[in-house]
Amino acid sequence: MATRKKLARKNARRAAMTATRRTAPRSRSKRSDPLLEAVKGAERRTVGHVRLDVGRAGAARVKRMVYPKGFRWSVDMKPIVGTDLCMHAHVGFLARGEIHIQYADGCVVEHKAPQIVAIEPGHDGWVVGKEPVVLIEFDFEGETIRRLGMPDAHRHP
Repeated sequence: MATRKKLARKNARRAAMTATRRTAPRSRSKRSDPLLEAVKGAERRTVGHVRLDVGRAGAARVKRMVYPKGFRWSVDMKPIVGTDLCMHAHVGFLARGEIHIQYADGCVVEHKAPQIVAIEPGHDGWVVGKEPVVLIEFDFEGETIRRLGMPDAHRHP
């Protein structure tokens, strides 16, 4: 008799769990992506299709840069900036996506998330694949190269 009662309780629990699973509402809305949300305390702007959120941390700036799929510096930024290549150094953390960098000497460096990046001035760059690139970057505006001890241009060892 005790075995029958145990079995009945077990079956009742199983039935209750199954009923709960079947009747639980399914969420069809997409969750927001924190890598793409507005950054609290940062200034937001768009330059050449790149979305920038820029904030201060001590003497440095912290930037979250979102490069859309299909972005290429020589197409999207060159007309705005007016130089043949990007002359900024980029140091930070590639949180999403893949970007290729080509230097003036023809050297191509591939970066794929998750990865720490240090990109010297004098480069073109483009997003690879079908997802945007999210780069968290640290800089000192015009003093980035000197303050981070980076070379002023790409060189091979």
